[in-house]
Amino acid sequence: MITRRECMRQAALAACGLALMETQALQGLAEPGVAESAEAEIRGQGSLKAHARKRGLLAGSAVGLGPLRNEEAYGATLAEQYNLVVGEICMKFGPLHPKPDTYFFDDADALVAFAEQHGMKVRGHNFVWHEALPAWFAGTVTKENARKIMTEHILTVGGRYKGKIQSWDVVNEAINVADGRPDGLRKSPWFEMIGPDYLELAYRTARQADPKAKLTYNEYGIEYDNESADRKRAATLALLKRLKAAGAPVDALGIQSHIQAVSSSTFGKGLRELIDAADGMGLEVYVTELDVNDDGIEDDDPAARDRIVAGVYRDYLTAVLEHKAVKSVLTWGLTDKHTWLNGTKSHRQKRPNRQERPLPFDADYKPTPAFFAMRDAFDKAPSREAAG
Repeated sequence: MITRRECMRQAALAACGLALMETQALQGLAEPGVAESAEAEIRGQGSLKAHARKRGLLAGSAVGLGPLRNEEAYGATLAEQYNLVVGEICMKFGPLHPKPDTYFFDDADALVAFAEQHGMKVRGHNFVWHEALPAWFAGTVTKENARKIMTEHILTVGGRYKGKIQSWDVVNEAINVADGRPDGLRKSPWFEMIGPDYLELAYRTARQADPKAKLTYNEYGIEYDNESADRKRAATLALLKRLKAAGAPVDALGIQSHIQAVSSSTFGKGLRELIDAADGMGLEVYVTELDVNDDGIEDDDPAARDRIVAGVYRDYLTAVLEHKAVKSVLTWGLTDKHTWLNGTKSHRQKRPNRQERPLPFDADYKPTPAFFAMRDAFDKAPSREAAG
């Protein structure tokens, strides 16, 4: 008869061990010696990156430079668990370009240096977005100089990190069906200043800046099976088709994947059709900003919330990873301690006295059930050609 200790040792392989590890990681209830065994099970060949690598996947996380510099556990967990990183803020237009004639590279340089030190790949996020613009933008950028400002920014930043970036989010969130255009394009500052061809210009300039980086279009709100997501998926695919037809060098679609733990909508059919269509255009697909918002869970018990969140991770990634076009999975953060969700307006209004638990590591850097759900989804995914 298998002992509890032996069940724990086989956690990565046996269902009973998986359940036990999830409980012990969350509650710290293991018998003497077994907690150390459980901790060892998530390192080395038990890490997220090791399980992902076996299926040709990259496992990544968004990174905040504050905790990376100031919390030893943060950097140690990143290096131990992931082989791909992306800056939460440090490579966006505003933080990188604080004055018209000034760039600030300290944070982005630090992220790239950390990745190089630990053998990790880097995603660049992002060149062109309607948000995170510097204060000087509104008073300086005009229809006469917008092309020059955008292209010089891409060439300067992309050129600095040439050969060091696995993929760039060249354009982020260019679709907003509610703006009323037949093509679904968002009436962003870049659109208003340059026109719809700002997209093609951005991709051509990015390819000039870094010929080897995978150039990505990144979008949110395209995951669920509902009318809003259906319209946005259709507009996103139409945009990608137009760019490809025009010869714009688009290599990948990023699906942000900010998922709700409780939702009236499901995901599956539309998501699969989206990935199939992207693959049909010769595009790779990346899950770029995965987290699970638990505000909709009424139960305040952390263990109950964690189980629900883990179930969503498992279901979502199982659906996404069925397709071999999907090459990487990044969570938007690694620890609940620093999740952006706690600072959102909706969270402050709905759950001001409760911290979210949306990520694979809790506030003490212990693996949550979501961690094991991710590993399980990686293990069940078909093998694919590794991402470049």
